[in-house]
This record gives sequence, C-alpha cells and structure tokens, in this order.
Amino acid sequence: MDAAKIMDCIKASSSSLFKRYGYNKTSVNEIAKKANIAKATIYKYFESKEHILYAIIMDYLRVSINKLADKNTNGIHDKERMSQLIMRTSRLSYVACNEFIGWGFIRESTNAQQFLQNLSNDLEEIILNAFNNMSNAQAFDEESQRRIRFVVNSAKSIVFSFAFVSVSDSDVKKNFVQFQNDILPYLLEVTFPKKDL
Repeated sequence: MDAAKIMDCIKASSSSLFKRYGYNKTSVNEIAKKANIAKATIYKYFESKEHILYAIIMDYLRVSINKLADKNTNGIHDKERMSQLIMRTSRLSYVACNEFIGWGFIRESTNAQQFLQNLSNDLEEIILNAFNNMSNAQAFDEESQRRIRFVVNSAKSIVFSFAFVSVSDSDVKKNFVQFQNDILPYLLEVTFPKKDL
C-alpha cells in the first residue's frame, strides 16, 4: 500500500474511533488494530494521536470550505460572500471540534492552545484562498488583502473563544447569533467599505 493510502486508512480508522469513543478514550493501539497495521506504522506517518486528529479536522474543513467556494455565487457582493464563508467555516469548526474531541480536551489539555493556534492559522489560509477563488474580483490590492485578512483573523479569534466561554449548546447558539447579528456586520463594514462594492 502506498503512503497516501496508509495515511487515509489511519485517518479513517481514527475518525471512526474518535466519533464512537471520544478522542481521550481512544488509544493508538486501538487505532492500529482497527487499521490493521502495526503501531509503529502510525508513528511513521503521524507524530502523535493529536496529529492524526489535526489531519482529520483539517481534511474535513478543507473539503467543506472548498465545496462552499465552488458554489455558484454570481450576483453576490464580496461582503456577502465573505459573511457566508465565515459563518459556514465557524459552524464547521465548532462542529468538527465538538464531534471529534469535545471541548473538554481543548479546555483541559496542556497542548490545547498550540493545537488551536495551528488550527486557527491553517483555517485562515483556507478561508482566504476560498474567498479569493469565489470572489468576483480577479485580485485585490494590498490594502484590500490586509483588510480581508483582518476580518478573517478577527472572526476566527472570536469563534474559537466560544470554546472557553460556552457551557452548553444553547450558549453556543446564542454566541453564534450575537456574532452573526452584531459583530460580523461591523467587521465586514470595516473590511468592505461601500466604495469597494
């Protein structure tokens, strides 16, 4: 089996186990057994169980965001396009983290801050690339790119903070509604002044 297939097998087996038993209760031995490979093989491709989780979440987000970017968005202004992309990505990020690991890991793990920082940085690039691919404009000038990066960076920081302040799903829903209705429109107004539309 080639390397890509082995990595896919490890991720598929891990994903199944994480969903069924949770990230913390799944061991690398169980992943190896489910994937029908040696434990050492897993470490040949992934540094740790956390790196497997990270790869699964990023694959999920990348595919989902690219599907959104591939949708026909003719007739939609860049501001609305960015709003849709940020809200969709925010929801996907929350669902992915909640489904695969639970927020307990993020609140309690010593590596959680670095995990979230890496996820956040990679998400920023995926969102920016998706936005540029789906935008009507062929290219944005340097100032526009700076403003677009600002709104993406601000939005993802706010959304990731939900993990630390939300106690229940209803808290999360309230936070998302407030973000969508009160915070995001302001960020988008700063990013896409009327003259840019």
